[in-house]
Amino acid sequence: MPRTLWNSAWTLLILGNLFWAGNIVLGRGVAGMVPPIALAYWRWTGAFLIALGFAWPYLKRDFPALLRHWKLMLLLSATGIASYNTMSYIGLTSTTALNVLLLQSAMPLVIVVWAFALFGDRPTPRQSAGVLISLSGVAVIAARGSLQVLLHLRLNRGDVWILVAMAIYGIYAAVLRRRPNVHPLSFLVAAMGIGSCMMLPFYLWEMAQGAVIRGGIDSYMAMAYTAVFPSFIAYLFFNRGVELIGAGPAGQSMHLMPLFGSILAVLFLGEHFRIYHAAGISLIAAGILLASLRPFRRPAPAAKAT
Repeated sequence: MPRTLWNSAWTLLILGNLFWAGNIVLGRGVAGMVPPIALAYWRWTGAFLIALGFAWPYLKRDFPALLRHWKLMLLLSATGIASYNTMSYIGLTSTTALNVLLLQSAMPLVIVVWAFALFGDRPTPRQSAGVLISLSGVAVIAARGSLQVLLHLRLNRGDVWILVAMAIYGIYAAVLRRRPNVHPLSFLVAAMGIGSCMMLPFYLWEMAQGAVIRGGIDSYMAMAYTAVFPSFIAYLFFNRGVELIGAGPAGQSMHLMPLFGSILAVLFLGEHFRIYHAAGISLIAAGILLASLRPFRRPAPAAKAT
């Protein structure tokens, strides 16, 4: 990898979010051709096989530490790998890629809620207000801008899957602070391998129901993309971005994903950007901005000369 790319944090972060956005658009594009559980299973199984060669020296060294934390590894793999991705692909079979991308803009605030619930990290009044504003944006998108739909809670089935998947991923993100102190590649490969094993019974059940992969080479190319780019390379790029500029600024880059994904969905899926999408994303962005603002501190008065 060229040294200039590897040392450019924002180039890596921009590419990583572009790959993640492409994953959602592809997931919607192959809906009906690639069963959702099959897509999730082969995404992470493929990523595990690709990453294993890079991670093997670290994995051998870190295996005892990972084994000691087996309960935590099971929780993180179940929430961050198996459940979240499988449910997201199921949701994409009955909702638009635009809806998924814009709803996921509220993910940072879902994590704030879980951090409070699990670890008592109390949000400031500003953060609480931001959560409420962003949740109103989620409601606008999920209800498709219709007060009637909102009042009668008639959410699209795909949107419900996505919202539940977000809630589960929030657990993963909040608990991630407790992960074993091992090399990042060791942790990532172990989580991917465990998550893949968790999905295997559901994948076999899906096949027993008669679900098959259709679409020929295009479907298999899409599956290969999900295994390589959003699963392995994007995680590698994001982790390097965090190493270069820190978790806070790198985390803010994830708001690029709805932007990239919206453009891709309009260009390649023919989806339409509606007024309620703009209203919802504006509320979500306003809530995130409000929650992330640091309180203003008046500078201390200068000491008088004596």
